[in-house]
Amino acid sequence: MTSHVTFIGAGNMASAIFGGMIESGYPRGAITATARSLERLETLERQYALNTTTDNPAAVAQADVVVLAVKPQVMREVCAELRDAVQARKPLILSVAAGLDAATLEDWLGGDLALIRCMPNTPSLVGAGASGLFANDRVDETQRELATELLEAVGLVEWVEDEALLEAVTAISGSGPAYFFLVFEAMIEAGQQLGLSEESARRLALQTGYGAACMARKSDLTPAELKRNVMSPGGTTEQAIESLEQAGLRQAFSEAMTACARRARAMAKELSQKD
Repeated sequence: MTSHVTFIGAGNMASAIFGGMIESGYPRGAITATARSLERLETLERQYALNTTTDNPAAVAQADVVVLAVKPQVMREVCAELRDAVQARKPLILSVAAGLDAATLEDWLGGDLALIRCMPNTPSLVGAGASGLFANDRVDETQRELATELLEAVGLVEWVEDEALLEAVTAISGSGPAYFFLVFEAMIEAGQQLGLSEESARRLALQTGYGAACMARKSDLTPAELKRNVMSPGGTTEQAIESLEQAGLRQAFSEAMTACARRARAMAKELSQKD
């Protein structure tokens, strides 16, 4: 029997997930999306032909899975509205809101709930996402499998058994797309300084990044081994890599990702303490 999935909030990330579910064959009739804007819901009905409503508690009343996809800043208010319906139904709760820990969300919803936190990333919008998931002790194996199925519709799923590790997930994949965009930006600028047009530099940089990622995913070799395979002794790539190493690239990434994880930890504390 197909589980009914209700999305509370229908922004870009929620749309990416239920759009991926539908593309993977999940029944449209088993998906409901809610939003405050009737215009937004009408657009979703035309685009995806799924169930929509502005009534959050009514949508929860028929759900086996509730995906919380609203902004963290309004989550407490939304949970208060859903609390009675959630306690009556006891669905699996799946949160894609950054920063809010499982205990806080469960408390806001009345407690005694199976709850999964998910840290997705923006490439989910093009079906190439990477999501880190953490489940509390009330989540059973069937619910884990269901959450995996839903999130694999938009990319890779990686489970962590310690909730604190979601901070590391945030640092590597949640925020990670921006690191690569920065690298592309730098490569394009350097290419222009070497005489290429902006368009040529852009096309070459983006295709190179795409190709390198494809090779790394398909190969049995480590990234370090793949890097060495491109480098000939005394050659051009060796010179470029030595320059990047001497400039402190590894240390810069370490410091950046540590700062990202630290900020994720601080945000979680701030959000959970808001009145």
